[in-house]
Amino acid sequence: MADTKTVDTEAEPAGKQPKSVRVVLLALMITMMLAMLDNMIVGTAMPTIVGELGGLEHLSWVVTSYTLATAASTPLWGKLGDMYGRKGMFMASIVLFLIGSVLSGMAQDMGQLIAFRAVQGLGAGGLMVGVMAIIGDLIPPRERGKYQGMMAGVMALAMIAGPLVGGTITDHWGWRWAFYINLPLGVVALAAISVVLHLPRKRSQARIDYLGAGLLTVGITAIVLVTTWGGTEYAWTSARIMELIGIGVAALVGFVFWQTKAAEPVVPLHIFRSRNFTLMSVIGFIVGFVMFGATLFLPLYQQSVQGASATNSGLLLLPMLGAMLVTSMVAGRVTTNTGRYKVFPVVGSALMVVGLYLLSTMDTGTSRFMSGVFMAVVGFGMGCLMQITMLVAQNSVEMKDMGVASSSTTLFRTLGSSFGVAIMGALFNSRVQDVMAEQGGALGARVTEQSAQVNAAGLAKLPEAVREAYQHAVSAGTHSAFLLGAVVAVVALVAAVFVKEVPLRGAGPTSDADTDADGGAAAGDGTGAKAAVVEAV
Repeated sequence: MADTKTVDTEAEPAGKQPKSVRVVLLALMITMMLAMLDNMIVGTAMPTIVGELGGLEHLSWVVTSYTLATAASTPLWGKLGDMYGRKGMFMASIVLFLIGSVLSGMAQDMGQLIAFRAVQGLGAGGLMVGVMAIIGDLIPPRERGKYQGMMAGVMALAMIAGPLVGGTITDHWGWRWAFYINLPLGVVALAAISVVLHLPRKRSQARIDYLGAGLLTVGITAIVLVTTWGGTEYAWTSARIMELIGIGVAALVGFVFWQTKAAEPVVPLHIFRSRNFTLMSVIGFIVGFVMFGATLFLPLYQQSVQGASATNSGLLLLPMLGAMLVTSMVAGRVTTNTGRYKVFPVVGSALMVVGLYLLSTMDTGTSRFMSGVFMAVVGFGMGCLMQITMLVAQNSVEMKDMGVASSSTTLFRTLGSSFGVAIMGALFNSRVQDVMAEQGGALGARVTEQSAQVNAAGLAKLPEAVREAYQHAVSAGTHSAFLLGAVVAVVALVAAVFVKEVPLRGAGPTSDADTDADGGAAAGDGTGAKAAVVEAV
């Protein structure tokens, strides 16, 4: 097995430049805003894009190509940052994202747009990972909670503002500016990071694990395609889906085997020896499963059943996202002040189970106020979990594995969102079509034959009896989807109970006894000086 060597150029501790750290954190928040806003803005612009470029039959690939590229590149960016330095890899991911944004804005047909969105997705894979790993380098875990709470706030803000910003840009400037708007934000982030961010310079003599990267990419691609195509493009039992499942399983099994042999594995399996890291990966997967499922079906329920306007679809989620924002900030502050965090995964998972069950009870008579209350309960739960999962995962590994820990946690959440949208969507669609066939008669069955989702214009044109049948069908569909979400969230609650509260690095003097017996690294000097030193630029 080849030996690896990493050389760090040490100088003045970063703790001596708090103003610089604050500027870096601002740049990181801008970068996270880029990653979160993009899909929200583009989703709003898609009808206009299709109207100009055509290619309606390839519409789903505009999102799928981006998602595939993001998921496949996420673990690679984390590993490359660990091997060759976080700053250079992070800046490279921003540049690649901006190049993809410019090319997407210049696309002349749907094929070009799909290809350029894949380029953009390759860069996006490094944005979130880079943000979290750099925070892990700069800030000791004891202090990290409040900053990661701020990051959760940025995510919530992006989810609320995205559709509104996307609609405004598309209406006044044209859809191409939905991509070009990334440029000024990205340039500001690049300039601040280039000048102010100082991290160790690393020179790794190890070779990149190309075989492991290839196997992981094939496995992730197959999983995302199964969850994207299953039940829509192809039946779940079709030969194509079965082939993809077989390819995905074979690739991932091969990947796991190869990681035990590789000199510098893409995802070192030893990080999963930490009980806390493994549990946080499970909880992160379920948070992704629940959050993206909820953001998909709640606006549909409110528009179809409660008659809300589609124009302000982002505002419909305000009770959930607002509660998530407030709780994330509070959880971060409490963790920083006390050094204790186990209560948040336990309480958060319990609230998520309760909130999802309450959402499953909604019917055609549920008021907007009550649905808002139910959403807030889910939001409080997710707020306790969103950043605490990353904090505990990072505290469970050594500093040299900070990148792969951050990327693995992000990847599990991404895969959870893919599974959540696919499985909850399949259950929703099946239930809506069954109820429409029962209550709407032949016309009702034809209305949902192609899709279980009917837009506001189409809904207004339906006969009253069919429209009422559709409202009951959507209520039944959301009941099934959220009930499934509640059952899945129970797994997160069980996982949270088994989390071991290991002292956070930076919480004060530690001893060997503070190191997690299951492989987590709790000990540290608390200064962050080993991680954050001035880089010789």
